[in-house]
Amino acid sequence: MNIGFFDSGIGGLSVLREALAVLPNENYLYYADQDNTPYGTKTRNEVKKLAFKAVEFLTSRRIKALVIACNAATSASVEDLRKKYDFPIIGMEPAVKPAVTKSLNGGKRVLVLSTALTLREVKFQDLVARVDTGHIVDMIAAPKLVEFAERFVFEGAVVEAYLRELLPLERITCYGTIVLGCTHFPFFRKVLSRILPDDIDIIDGNRGTINHLHDVLKSENLLNTSSEKGHVLFFRSGVPVEDPAVIEKYNKLLKS
Repeated sequence: MNIGFFDSGIGGLSVLREALAVLPNENYLYYADQDNTPYGTKTRNEVKKLAFKAVEFLTSRRIKALVIACNAATSASVEDLRKKYDFPIIGMEPAVKPAVTKSLNGGKRVLVLSTALTLREVKFQDLVARVDTGHIVDMIAAPKLVEFAERFVFEGAVVEAYLRELLPLERITCYGTIVLGCTHFPFFRKVLSRILPDDIDIIDGNRGTINHLHDVLKSENLLNTSSEKGHVLFFRSGVPVEDPAVIEKYNKLLKS
């Protein structure tokens, strides 16, 4: 059986990339809802409806577990999806807790970059209230990064100018850690590393999510014990992706 991955677009490939490293023998179905991206500017109910549609499609293809590789979709739908389906459902959570722990020790603040929907959702606000006892977490929505990513534009003058405007040097020197709270954002790690001071850590929750997936699969005896390398099938909003050029772009991100 397969492990389903679902995102509003290509951002979840940054999570699937970690899964291929940790669980290379599994078979994956990747659902990119690019006909409806971005999710971060939609309402909670709109995203929830799209999430249920995507998961219904994936279940028709026989999945043993699901990774909602999208922070906005996790916030809007994960609890209701778990009530409907009995297979393991793994959601995303911005890596606020490790960032706060590290920054408190270093006397610096934490900045979370994400989408507007994720930042205003109760799930995220509850997370911050629970772990940010020192009130050191700030938040900025960066919607254009999703737009850039969906056009496969990860570097260049336009991207750099946007990030420099969003994160001016005079405002970010107080931060010790920047949390990438959208799965599209790790694809911009290279340009972020170039424009940010060297002493600012850039972290995301992708590897932690996949480690959790591994543990859940193991505990429920769902791990693929085959020694053969698994495969990935791609779908765009429920339609199989068959264009070799598009598949090549996806695979390039999985290997980047």
